[in-house]
Parts: sequence; C-alpha cells; structure tokens
Amino acid sequence: MEPLKKGELYTLDDIYHLPEGKRAELIDGQIYYMASPSRTHQRVLGSVFRKIADYIDGHGGDCEVDIAPFAVFLTSDDRNYVEPDISVICDFDKLDDRGCHGAPDWIIEIVSPSSKSMDYFIKLFKYRAAGVREYWVVDTERRLVTVYNFERNQMVEYSFKEGIPVGIYEGFSIKITE
Repeated sequence: MEPLKKGELYTLDDIYHLPEGKRAELIDGQIYYMASPSRTHQRVLGSVFRKIADYIDGHGGDCEVDIAPFAVFLTSDDRNYVEPDISVICDFDKLDDRGCHGAPDWIIEIVSPSSKSMDYFIKLFKYRAAGVREYWVVDTERRLVTVYNFERNQMVEYSFKEGIPVGIYEGFSIKITE
C-alpha cells in the first residue's frame, strides 16, 4: 500500500469520490489504496470476527464488533479515514450510520504482503495516538499475532498455537485458526 503522490493533501471528499469498487484509506492527508484480500486473509478474518461476535453475544455484550469495510474516522479532521479489518467499539455514542467517529477500543489488522509497513508502523502510531486501547496485528505468513496493549504500554507476540488473551475482556482469549 503505497500512498498516491500529489502535491497537496487529500481529504474525505477524495475518498468519497473514488471510482466504484476502489478502496483506500486516508492517513494524515495521504491516500493509501488497498489491495484485494487473499483467501487466507478472508478465512482468518471471518474466524476471528465470529469468535469475537459470539463472545459479545454470549456475554450480554456492551460493545459492538464490526468487520471491514467499516469506516473509522480516527480524528475530527477530514484527513484521516481507515477501514480496519475488525473494530470493537464500546462507546455507542461514537457510532452512526457512517461508521465510528473516534478511536475504537480494539482494532485487529490482518497483514497482507502489501500492507506490512502500514500495519506494523503507520497504523500502529496512528491508532495509539488516536486512543485505541488494544491493537492486534495478525501475520498469517509468520503465524504470529503482535498484541499492543496501549493502556499498559505493553507489546507481546503470540504464535497461532496459543490462546491470546483479550485485554479489553478479562477471561476471554482467542486462538487464531486458518
């Protein structure tokens, strides 16, 4: 995901005027086009989403889980718009029909070959600065999940073979399966 070069900064209007079927994210005024996800990406995404949704439903959930494409407006300006693979939002006042306005509590990104620097660096710092509480980077090639718990200033790596504790839900862990 390389940014589209232009002498000026882009805004939400540019995102809304993309051709039909084109997906992109906007970070600090730079547009990053998104490649179509692989089958492995989609299987992992569906599996993790289902586990989270089942957990929330089964425990009288006080949060909502959304799956990409789902709009997240990280800041109040018109220069930041992302579509995380999975977003968990516990403050329903942030939600409307357009998406989430402000930081979700928990974001999960599944790494694609074209999105590694985006997920591990650019989004990491953007999510932390925006107030995301927990951020997971799921790397299907390395079979690792890097968990950033920003509230505890902690980063831990887990293999797909391990149950990964969810920081925002005590007693809930997820094992990544393909």
